[in-house]
Amino acid sequence: MFDFRPIGYVIGLLVATLGGFMVLPMLLELTYGQGQWEVFAESAIISVLCGGMLALACSNGVGQGMNIRQTFLLTTAVWIALPLFGALPFIIGETEASFTDAFFEAVSGLTTTGSTVFSGLEQMSRGLLLWRGILQWLGGIGIIVVAMVFLPELRVGGMQIFKSEGFDTFGKILPRATEIASRIFVIYFSITALAGFFYLAAGLNTFDSIVHAMTTVATGGLANYDASFAALPPAADFVAIVFMLLAALPFVRYVQIVSGSPNAIFQDSQVRGFLFTLVTLAAIMVIYLWIDNGVTFDAFRRALFNVTSIMTGTGYANDDYMTWGPFAVTMFFFIGLIGGCAGSTTCSIKIFRYQLLFASVRAQVRKIHSPHGVFTPRYDGRTVSDDVLSSVMSFFVFFVVTLGVVAVALGMAGLDFITSVSGAAASLANIGPGLGSEIGPAGNYAGLNDTAKWILVVSMLLGRLELLAVFVLFTSRFWRA
Repeated sequence: MFDFRPIGYVIGLLVATLGGFMVLPMLLELTYGQGQWEVFAESAIISVLCGGMLALACSNGVGQGMNIRQTFLLTTAVWIALPLFGALPFIIGETEASFTDAFFEAVSGLTTTGSTVFSGLEQMSRGLLLWRGILQWLGGIGIIVVAMVFLPELRVGGMQIFKSEGFDTFGKILPRATEIASRIFVIYFSITALAGFFYLAAGLNTFDSIVHAMTTVATGGLANYDASFAALPPAADFVAIVFMLLAALPFVRYVQIVSGSPNAIFQDSQVRGFLFTLVTLAAIMVIYLWIDNGVTFDAFRRALFNVTSIMTGTGYANDDYMTWGPFAVTMFFFIGLIGGCAGSTTCSIKIFRYQLLFASVRAQVRKIHSPHGVFTPRYDGRTVSDDVLSSVMSFFVFFVVTLGVVAVALGMAGLDFITSVSGAAASLANIGPGLGSEIGPAGNYAGLNDTAKWILVVSMLLGRLELLAVFVLFTSRFWRA
């Protein structure tokens, strides 16, 4: 019989922890007297009580650790349960959002997608703006732990290739996850604090510096202004570029650097591949804008910022790139499907999968030229096993098929072609803004109907959990095992 108690115990603890973080915006509301402190007090009490009772009720089932089926279910259940409670301040608070809008915003925050259904952010209470930032910040560190601990064990989308350099966790997920998370948290917090300091130096006020530091390091992209970074000083763009790049690199390398291996990050082939791809694409966009508008530093800043933002899945914008012309719009669509490094806060397909795909293609081409030769794909100096390649190929197929299904579903929900396709890509790759006048960089998702929003919610969750970890739950074999 399937034992749900270990799953309930972890979820209960995380829900209670989420409720504890609600104290921070409550204190902020009390400080500024904006009248929303009761909202966060009520939400915190509900979350802590519900989470605590669930953990207490399931505490007698955690002694034996978790098996593989429980781990699969946990990775999905957590990302459904937390937004339910994370949505409470939006429902109870001044926004008085519907359950659909509140849950959409909470899922967008925790999956670090950055799509929003709220406008008039400049008039929103500081507590709610801080809560949006906290949701993204927690989602960022959460996905790092999932990518480093759970997904390699679950052999999802080629992630098992990182298992040998990570941690032996199978059968003892909880203690190992706690150990790993504590080391990552210090680094994650330190980078966030550093980002806040530089934002402050760039001319932002203290509150904006804190919130944007959290959403930058999480590569989430929720800003405090409807115009996103266009409302901030130009110097803030370069701070964001630096820290979006830092957040897009594998955090396990930072752990190794702190442990005395300063060259670890530069020896990683996916880091080199990511930086090379980003620099190349940014250079193409800069040259395009220079040809179109003349050689100016402003064009360089806008191109570099937006390419970095979309490729890392952050979703900030300092300009409406829909007005840059068809070439730029098309390029941004495909840039969003690249992503950063595995084990970072970024999203989308991720650069290592492209590297494995190209390595496999290169081996096949060489075999065609020399049929009797033995050519095996290699990654980072190591031979890539067949099960890793199979997992990567499966991920690509599932990603493309899911993208098509979501786009068709959005079209059936009444959205136009551009909005449907770009919305599917933006949600599945957890980018944030799509294309078009409605959900593009100058718009938001508020005008979409509820059916479309729920489709996008499912898509955001699928994308954040690497697709296969969710799809396996719908197979009869999983439940019969």
